Amino acid sequence: MSEEKVDALRQRMAEHMAMPFPPGFRGLDIESQDMVMLDADAYGYALGVVKGPLNERRRAGLSRLMTVVERVLPAIDDEYATRYYTHVRDMAAMAAEIEVQRDM
Repeated sequence: MSEEKVDALRQRMAEHMAMPFPPGFRGLDIESQDMVMLDADAYGYALGVVKGPLNERRRAGLSRLMTVVERVLPAIDDEYATRYYTHVRDMAAMAAEIEVQRDM
């Protein structure tokens, strides 16, 4: 596993933490998904990947999260929130890619 990819994920996570949470999205559900939890789960999975390989349960959770993000993203009708959650998706995708490469 390339430490450079893990460093890139750390950088993406730092960028994410610097972004303000979208106004009006606390307590909001889109496509039956709590938007705060979606954000927190994505960050949590990314942090887990940075710390080391995920166990099978967490890998399955990351996979489900990716499916949820892809379903929710087109339903967001706010420009900043779309940018924010696209960043969330990209961070989670980067984490998933690292996990796949660890299996090789």
